[in-house]
Amino acid sequence: MNVLISIDIEGVAGVVHPDQSQRGGSDYEQTRLLMTAEANAAALGAFAGGATRVLIADAHGDMRNLIAERLVPRVEIVSGNFRPSSMVQGVEESCEYALFVGYHARMGTVHGVLDHTHSGASLLEVSVNGRALGEIGLNTLVCSSLGTSVALVTGDAACCAEALEILPDVGTVVTKWGYGRYSARSLHPAEARRQIQEAARLAVQSRHELPQVARPPFEVRLRFQNAGMADAAEIVPGFDRLDAFTIRFEAQEPMGVLRGRLAAQRLADAGIAAASVFARASR
Repeated sequence: MNVLISIDIEGVAGVVHPDQSQRGGSDYEQTRLLMTAEANAAALGAFAGGATRVLIADAHGDMRNLIAERLVPRVEIVSGNFRPSSMVQGVEESCEYALFVGYHARMGTVHGVLDHTHSGASLLEVSVNGRALGEIGLNTLVCSSLGTSVALVTGDAACCAEALEILPDVGTVVTKWGYGRYSARSLHPAEARRQIQEAARLAVQSRHELPQVARPPFEVRLRFQNAGMADAAEIVPGFDRLDAFTIRFEAQEPMGVLRGRLAAQRLADAGIAAASVFARASR
């Protein structure tokens, strides 16, 4: 049995602030240790539940946060950015189950700790066929299309509630309860890891349905933080501008949804970087 673990960082127990989650932040190195430990907990649980192969996909930021030498030796590691399946790279290798560890709620969620949808700098909302989806829903769409069931989601309470709306039979572990975007009451990291390991074991021993997050054809709408970002994204062939902040495109299969969103987001994020350089040069 092949199992994919897609691990993000914002949902890890104890993480509440960008200084913890962003490279160069004062607490980032400690957070890498916590992230790696939660990945190990999920992997150990998956192996105990019957997995014969576990791939761990580093799914945060530049996707090279995990400390490889501290991971369980039996796992394989997917790391590095600009990869075709992004956060769920490896799911195409006949994975029966996917476990989403350290995840967070979509942008605009009340009491969602460090809530965002893929790019907190550029994207306000991603919707597919009129349904707003965060990273849980968008990654589930890709996994389901390849016959992979999402069996476990861990993160804050808002994240787990979002997961259960999409995946009624999914296992969840609440690692913290948000007071706001930058504050929470959290489990002790050791207790979070204990619960994740047990939940992962149970998850791969249970049967999970493949949800219909959305049916093709897919109409995707991306709403950006400002008009300049939409300016950058709308140059993609087949993308239409709906208003100052919103573009739309159509896709026939989930991988098209993923790649169209990635293309638009990267253009928008590049536009942010270019504008920053121009502003500094104009001073």
